[in-house]
This record gives sequence, structure tokens and C-alpha cells, in this order.
Amino acid sequence: MSRFVIRPFVLLFFISFLSNFNSYAQNYPLESPNGRLSFLVMIDKEIKWSASLDGQEIINQVEVGMTLDQNRILGVNPKLRSVDTKFHEMQIKPVVPNKDAVITSRYNEMTLEMAGNYSLVFRAFDDGIAYRFIDGSKKSRVVETEKMLVSFPGNTMSYFPQEESMYSHNERIYLKKTGADFKKGEFCSLPVLFDAGSGKVLITEASLHDYPGMFLKFEKDMDFEAMFPKFVLEAIPDVNNSPDRNQILSKEAEYIAEVSGSRAYPWRVFMISDDDRTFIESNLVTQLSGQSKIEGTSWIRPGMVAWDWYNANNIYGVDFEAGLNTETYKYYVDFASENGIEYVILDEGWTKSTTEILDWNPEIDLPELIEYSKEKNVGIILWVLWKPLNENLEEILKLYSSWGAVGIKVDFMQRNDQTMVKSYEEIAETASKYELLVDFHGAFKPAGMERVWPNIINYEGVKGNENNKWSADINPEHNLTIPFTRMAAGPMDFTPGAMVNKHSKNFSANFFRPMSLGTRCHQLAMYVVYEAPLQMLCESPSRYRQEQETVDFITSIPTTWDETRVIEAAVSDYVVIARRKGENWFLAAMTDDAPREFDIRLDFLSEGPYEMESFKDGVNAKNYAEDYKREMIEVKKNDSLHMTLTGGGGWIAQIRKENN
Repeated sequence: MSRFVIRPFVLLFFISFLSNFNSYAQNYPLESPNGRLSFLVMIDKEIKWSASLDGQEIINQVEVGMTLDQNRILGVNPKLRSVDTKFHEMQIKPVVPNKDAVITSRYNEMTLEMAGNYSLVFRAFDDGIAYRFIDGSKKSRVVETEKMLVSFPGNTMSYFPQEESMYSHNERIYLKKTGADFKKGEFCSLPVLFDAGSGKVLITEASLHDYPGMFLKFEKDMDFEAMFPKFVLEAIPDVNNSPDRNQILSKEAEYIAEVSGSRAYPWRVFMISDDDRTFIESNLVTQLSGQSKIEGTSWIRPGMVAWDWYNANNIYGVDFEAGLNTETYKYYVDFASENGIEYVILDEGWTKSTTEILDWNPEIDLPELIEYSKEKNVGIILWVLWKPLNENLEEILKLYSSWGAVGIKVDFMQRNDQTMVKSYEEIAETASKYELLVDFHGAFKPAGMERVWPNIINYEGVKGNENNKWSADINPEHNLTIPFTRMAAGPMDFTPGAMVNKHSKNFSANFFRPMSLGTRCHQLAMYVVYEAPLQMLCESPSRYRQEQETVDFITSIPTTWDETRVIEAAVSDYVVIARRKGENWFLAAMTDDAPREFDIRLDFLSEGPYEMESFKDGVNAKNYAEDYKREMIEVKKNDSLHMTLTGGGGWIAQIRKENN
């Protein structure tokens, strides 16, 4: 439901429009509903726009356009036919709510209709701006390139997820770089965050369908230009590097996309704020994405997952040899069932081979295991490589469904080109036909497809806990950067829950017995801070059974939320966040390597007494990262809490309405 009102600035806009209609250059202002963000669209020989926050320029200029075949160029020597400006307000209720069950979407929209049968649409929200091209042509055509050249003030700093290739898992460290640190041609995947001093800008995209994903390339000064993978004409197995999953893109076109009929292109999204909390609270990608195409979504059940690959099936204290066998996976199912965990993933190794995915490993009696899991009220999710799945999609998913599996984890896509983006959607649509959940790994970031196909229950596209097996990259600073960057695009399968916790002085990477950097409570807090409707427990069930108090706490945390409030936050430094599910609140804090203290007022509670169960860093956690203290106290609205976090630490609480 939308309503339209004329704002005072709109009248000024039309006066400006009429007085300048015959002039060579035309300027069209647009403001956010609260008036803090202002944008100026400039139409001259090209189309450009700039942005200010509270009167301070934060984006110098964005030049936009598209080049199609047959010399058709959108945005060059444009001729404006009409302008329509409206205010919209509506409520959105996502099928899978990552932050809020009800989102109030308020924005001013300006549509510029151009000669040449295309339009450019801008939307100004209180937390950012977005624009997209809409092409009315009915013909088949190719998109040679899309132009987006962004210029920031010279003192801008970036949190830059630098890539070496567009053939990538998009799992990056966010490098802090200024203009002097860049070399021409360096590029990153999205989302990427820029700090312009007067505020920050996060760039990503939404409503990405049947079109390549965008990257951003450094040009000069603090100018960045969009770049896109070329349309892939031929991809062949990389015979020298795991050909079951890796490809060589042997032939690429000189264009980026093939299109036919009228269509809207993806939204180019710019979250803008001088308050770091905004980048966690923002729902812009959801607001700019389409509605669900799935009728009847009750089978889409978010939940937690007992996961095998991180812990390398290290089961112990049993009378069978652990490994890729039926007994080991029954142990996972038993652990999940005993702890109310909804799912178990069978990761790499359950199939006959990585390419023979219509049959199972002879050491695993899959029909017996799935029947056993059903009796225990646990769903089985099956890992599969993208390449063999894509070659026989319908038959494979129909078969997996007939076996009784409830979902798939698709891995090693590693591409963002148009064909791959289209494949994601084909997988989601086919999976929905058989009521299968989809978790994309080796994947690009969320960009709105998960709202249209809400059975896409999670994405990786993040440098997560699995890296503990071979590196020390997953440190507290990284863990405090990704909530403001990668997570701004949507849910992320970071896979928390490590129970072997170390500080850097005694950490070592170990593929078969991994450990995490930071304290036990740092890992626990991730279950509230990190959004993941399908949330993993990465540790071995045998180790979890030695930590039952911690497991009981983790498994009582929801994986979707009714309301999110970020209380304190600074990119890469710390976060304090409160999330509500029903009448209960979940409060968590994380810090980088610096010890921190917070005093938090419980003004978000409603009236009535609450029972608070908290886990906090123990007094010796600075030396022994697994040290924690559990407390139970009664709290009420407007009480104050004092939190003490050691370096790399965390704090987490469940605040339950009494008599619930």
C-alpha cells in the first residue's frame, strides 16, 4: 500500500524545472523524507548526481549510463520528456525476517522519462539513495557496458574487499585504504564501505536478476568505476585444478549481458549515514527487492544446523570409528535432536563422488539415515557442487526430495556473470517446486533474490570461521568489520560456534582440529550479532557435549527477528545490539582486540519483570579465552547494565519475560 503527498521541496523543484527547461543544463533536487540527505541530479551532455548529508558533500559526483548495441546509449545527450516525483510509504513483511518482521519503507521517488524509450528512477530514503535504469525496448539486444563512475572527496578512506579476479568466492578481508594506497585498476566485490569524514557510504546492489553482478574498480584520486564480468560463451573444466568444481572461462563476449523485452535493471544502492549503527539496521536491500514468487511458504523454516565439515567429523568417546559413515551421521542427528537443532548438513563426501551426485557414498546408508532423522524430527540438508547440479538440475532435486532431504547447500559457483546469476534463480525456483531450502556457498553477496525466492535461506560470500582451519585471518577486527559491510547486503553464513577459543599468542591454524581467535563469549555473541536464518553450530558434537551449558544457551537463540536495535557501534571496533523475538529480547556485544566497557540502559523493554541469563567474559578470559561466567538476574525496563569485555571478547544475554 502506498500513499502519495506533495512535499514543499517538490514545489520548488517544479519551479526550478520550469525555469530551466529550455536551458542547456538542468538540475533536479531530491531529498530524503527526514531532509538530512539531499541529492542533485544534473542532466547535461551526461547524467550525473551528487549527495550531501546535513549540507556536507559526501559524494562529489556519480556519472551514470548504459551502452547497448546498435549505438543505443542511455544517459548520453539525454533528452528529458517528463519528471514525476512522489512520496511513498508502505509496510513490508518479509517471509524470512533477518532484522525486522515489519519494515516501514518511506522514500521520495523521482522518475525521469527520457526520449529513446527509457527512464531513470531515483529513490531517496532516510538511510540512502538508489537508482536504476528501466528500458522500454521490446527488442532483443545486448548490454555492452553499464557506467557508474563514483567520485568521493579526496580524504575518503575505504573498507575495501579487494579481489584478484572476478572468478571468486567473494570471501575477502576488508582492507583499510586511502587514495595513496590504491593502484589504478585494483577492484573489489560488493558491498564496499567508504568513510568520507562527514559520513560513510556503503555501495551495493539490489534486485539483481538475469544480469551480471557489479564490482568496483579504482581509477584515480578517489574515483571508482563499476566493472562487470563479460558474458560467458564457453566454460571448460580446469583440468589442473579440481576440475569437478573449478572452470576456465575460455570464451567471453565483448558485452556483459543479453536481454530481450522491456526490463528494469538492478538498483545501485548507496547507504549513507554519519551513524555506524545505520549500516546494521538498514533494510534497504530488502526494500528495493521484489516480492516473493512462492505461494505457501510455511515449509520454509529457518533454524540451526549441526555442521560436519568445520570439525572434520571429529567424533570421539564412541565405540565406532568416526568418518563419512552412517554411524557418525546418526551421532550428529542424535545431538541435533537432543538439543532441538532443526537440521544436520551432510557436507562434502556423502555422494558416491563429487560428480556422481545421484548416488551416495557406500559407507553411508542414506535412506536409513534420512528415515532415522525424520523419527528424530531433524531435517537433512545435502551439500552439492554447482557444476554437476547445474548439468542435471531437475532430475537431481526431484530425486533428493524423493529421498526426504529438506534442502541443499550449493557450493563453488565462484562467478558473478549473467549466466551464473540466472543459474542461482533457476536453482531456487526448481528447489521451491520440491520444497527444498537453498544455502549458497562459494557465492556472491545477497542482492535481493532471497526475497523473491525466500527458500534461499542463506548465502556465504563472507570470509568466515572455516578459514580458522588454514589461517589466522578471522580475527576480532575482521569479525567487527563484517556486520557493517558484508552483512549490510543480507544474511551471511559465517558458521559461528567454535568452542576451542584462543588469543593470538596461542592460536595456530589446524585443518582437522580448528580453533577460533577471540573469547568464548565473542563466539556466542555472533548468534545475535550475525544475521543467518540458517545458522550453523560448527563445532564437533562430542566437544559440544562437554559444553552443554553453552549449547543450551545457543540453541535457545532465534535465527530470525521481529525487531533490531543497534545501541552502540563503530566499524571494525565494537557493537552492542538488541534484537527482539516475541516478548523476549536478546542483547549482545562484541569488541575487537581492545578491552571495552559499556553501560546500557534497558529502555527497549516493555513493562513487567524479566529474567536475564547472561554469558560474559570471565575474569581470566584475557589469558584463557574459553573462560566465561554465566549469571541469572531479574531486570526491568530502564535498568542499567554494565558490560566488561576483554580484548577479543563478547557479552550476550537472553532477557525473557517472566511467566513466558
